Amino acid sequence: MREHDRLFIGGEWTAPAGTGTIDVISPHTEEVVGRVPDGTEADMDRAVQAARRAFDHGPWPRMAPAERAEVLGRLSAIYAERQQQMADLVTEEMGSPILFSIFGQAALPQMVLQYYVDLAEDFAWEDERPGMLGPVTVTREPVGVVAAIYPWNVPQFTLMLKLAPALVAGCTVVAKPSPEAPLDAYLLAEWAKEAGVPDGVLNFVPAGREVGAYLVAHPGVDKVAFTGSTAAGRSIGETCGRLLRPATLELGGKSAAIILEDADLATTIEGFKMASLMNNGEACAAQTRILAPRSRYDEVAGALGAMVSALAVGDPADYGTEIGPLVARRQQERVENYIRIGQDEGAKIIAGGLNRPHDRGWYVAPTVFADVANDMRIAREEIFGPVLVLIPYEDEDDAVRIANDSDYGLGGSVWTSDVPHGVEVARRIRTGSCGVNLYVLDPNTPFGGYKDSGLGRELGPEGLTAYLEHKAIPRPH
Repeated sequence: MREHDRLFIGGEWTAPAGTGTIDVISPHTEEVVGRVPDGTEADMDRAVQAARRAFDHGPWPRMAPAERAEVLGRLSAIYAERQQQMADLVTEEMGSPILFSIFGQAALPQMVLQYYVDLAEDFAWEDERPGMLGPVTVTREPVGVVAAIYPWNVPQFTLMLKLAPALVAGCTVVAKPSPEAPLDAYLLAEWAKEAGVPDGVLNFVPAGREVGAYLVAHPGVDKVAFTGSTAAGRSIGETCGRLLRPATLELGGKSAAIILEDADLATTIEGFKMASLMNNGEACAAQTRILAPRSRYDEVAGALGAMVSALAVGDPADYGTEIGPLVARRQQERVENYIRIGQDEGAKIIAGGLNRPHDRGWYVAPTVFADVANDMRIAREEIFGPVLVLIPYEDEDDAVRIANDSDYGLGGSVWTSDVPHGVEVARRIRTGSCGVNLYVLDPNTPFGGYKDSGLGRELGPEGLTAYLEHKAIPRPH
């Protein structure tokens, strides 16, 4: 039982304003494994005030970028040494299979942090331009106090997409963890204090949606960075638009994996274990629409169904587990409802279905639907679980049309024996990223979506620019 009775505000562990608590429940055992304070508006006020003081009067935004990078480099080193501790904790609180946690919940967040530490040295923080009316100095300055609101599925990764560039830029941050997975934030706060991050630069207040909305609209906040559902993103975008407050919104997805005629099927199907079913399918960029040429449709259906049926489903702390439980009972029920919807729409289950793999825990059987049309709800709406839909296409142009016929545009992939041709097909897909024979997020490259998948980009130099204001200082010849 991991019990915390304080909030991390202003560099100190402080008592919350209210008495409410959040129980953290193991998705595997359905037992309470942790408890944290349920943050209130008064707690957010204190956190924003602490971040405001640290930005307006503290040393952090006034340090040279190299000095900030030195502090964050110490945090990165601590993180690198203790990745297993973070991986184990995230697996416990939200059910991610431990082998995925080691990479996606711990190693990858640390890689993102280290990437921005290294970028600080080479980034063009200032440049001189020969203006048409005289020389101009263009500086890049921190945007200010950042509200970072992030979800439960990959909590450390989605936080670090915001935290690392914001802190390197010189911003201060108020972070709101999800109620389902707040425990890892406490561990990171301890590490940040140990690394010497100045008081008030980083603040954590776990809370629900209403307090999150209060933070978004708080007058002391200068920018909002959010990862979550498209519906919540729309609401945040509306608030930020009214307040003329910049926002980075990384939202939902329904990504298509196009299997071309010449793809090596064994390699492709193996690749879907990560590309399509990573983190129990609880991933916004998961490749959940599988597009197969009609000439190979039955072959693909057989291979995909066999692979998914053979996945090891069980205790997420077991190193042999490939699919763990979903994060909460409501998520289990939501995914099972989509399975019923698929059946009602006339799609055919070729793996999985509504038989739960275990009596205890929020498990859903990994499921594949065949005979799916792209206008079915299971092909258009984000399910956020281990459910794949197999859609036939007639030719390459038809495949591109189907892939682009979506409200979303976050990820995608093309699977082929001809990589250069796969790149050409990827160029035609209206998404923020599209892999060839894999799907990965590289810290050096931008991540974000078209259409209903969001606004702005995280990762890469673009992710740092999102936390900077540009100032022009012209002067006479």
